[in-house]
Amino acid sequence: MTKADLVEEVSGKTGLTRTDVAVVVDAFLEAVKKSLESGNNIEIRGFGTFKIKQRKARKARNPRTGEEVPVPDRKVPVFKPSTEFKTLITKLPSE
Repeated sequence: MTKADLVEEVSGKTGLTRTDVAVVVDAFLEAVKKSLESGNNIEIRGFGTFKIKQRKARKARNPRTGEEVPVPDRKVPVFKPSTEFKTLITKLPSE
């Protein structure tokens, strides 16, 4: 599902215009980015948590040459689904 698909679905369920829903979706995504950028986690009960994790420095290998390459430590955004959300997903039938 793309952002446009999400806007379309929310618009259909709420009766709001696609333009209004697009503004709200963009504002939500911007709020998530700014919050993570400032070091704050976002917890949405029943859905999950967006947070920043610190990855340690490590050594990797260039697959073409086999040469060791240092990878510096860095921060990465992660999403951890809530138990309720995980339970819902595990009940879905397999493809």
